[in-house]
Amino acid sequence: MAQPQVTVYSTQTCPFCKMEKEYLDEKKIQYTNYFVDQDSAKADEMIKKSGQMGVPVTIIEKDGKEEIVVGFDKSKLNSLLGIF
Repeated sequence: MAQPQVTVYSTQTCPFCKMEKEYLDEKKIQYTNYFVDQDSAKADEMIKKSGQMGVPVTIIEKDGKEEIVVGFDKSKLNSLLGIF
């Protein structure tokens, strides 16, 4: 099974973003991070995909589908990424 592709949209000052990225690092999940407070194109992309302006927004692509997690929702991340 292919590893899901994980994208995290965050800001530099968001404590929940920092917690989520530390959690993903701890679980050895690779991800791409975009700081939406520095990249307006990525901010627009995040809002278009999620309908949200709050961060973190995590996009998990697997089996050709995109799952969107808004906020640091550990149980949803665990479920989508197969973390136990």
